[in-house]
Amino acid sequence: MTTAAFISVVLIHLMAAVSPGPSFVMALRTAASEGFRTAAALALGFGLGAVLWATAAMAGLALLFEIVPLLFVGLKVVGGLFLVYIAVMMWRHAREPMAENDMQAPRSAGAAVRLGFLTFATNPKPAIFFGAVFVGLVPADTSLAMRCALIVAIFANETLWYLLVARIFSTARARSAYARMKTSVDRAFGGLIALFGVKIALT
Repeated sequence: MTTAAFISVVLIHLMAAVSPGPSFVMALRTAASEGFRTAAALALGFGLGAVLWATAAMAGLALLFEIVPLLFVGLKVVGGLFLVYIAVMMWRHAREPMAENDMQAPRSAGAAVRLGFLTFATNPKPAIFFGAVFVGLVPADTSLAMRCALIVAIFANETLWYLLVARIFSTARARSAYARMKTSVDRAFGGLIALFGVKIALT
């Protein structure tokens, strides 16, 4: 695998990572409501989820989805329902006041990592994305070291992007604005996540 191909894969994934989606909405809301530490843990979960699907794509899971389309459909439905569940919880708890400070954040770091990972793990579409990119840019004879380097780069892309989101939206100004409009913001974000869930399940 050439250096140019490696850089191409990394840049393509970075563009995909920064495009708005359910992960971005969840990261923004978590940073504003629970602070940087919890949002940073969520970012780590997203990174681990990206590693899961990138590794699975390298192992041929995207091809398996083509051979057994019902498996792909089933995973999409599960992923969509998971996002709808998150949206419902956000809507139900929208009126609850946010924590007074970061040390009292209602979600532990471990729970945030699990949420981030499950958000990725229940959406099989990244496996198709990675499979398509890898087929075109990663030759079959690519060394194990280069494959591992790709996985590390994908993890870094996903995690560092959401760490940036966490830092920006966990500032005092952002948290203050969120606190003033928590109910309406949570319901709006819940609606967006529900729409993303339905889209994942049906497309």
